[in-house]
Amino acid sequence: MDEKVLEEIRFHQDVTSKDASSPLFQIREKEMEISGRVFAARNQADKMISDARQRAVEIVRTAQADADRLAKEHSEKVLAGIEDTIAQIKAEGVAEVERQTQELAKHQSAAAEYLVKVVTAV
Repeated sequence: MDEKVLEEIRFHQDVTSKDASSPLFQIREKEMEISGRVFAARNQADKMISDARQRAVEIVRTAQADADRLAKEHSEKVLAGIEDTIAQIKAEGVAEVERQTQELAKHQSAAAEYLVKVVTAV
């Protein structure tokens, strides 16, 4: 049991055996009443603090989960953008190779004719 509760019980036991109209008794009674109010207020404040701490822990946990989720979403979005860029560059490279191959085919016969002329002219 709490010390205050035991003190109150002792006080009330003493009251039954003493004069309730004495000023000292009335002061002590008021003191006990105020002490009870302070005790109740302290308990209420402790509960409020405990609830606030629990809520703060919950907010931090939620914030961390949200941050993790947002970071993952952002990294997936960036990765998808990079993959699109890679695919685009690859397609451009393939197209450039094809264009160069066609350009080579056009000039290959002209180069062969030129080479034949140079060799036969000597």
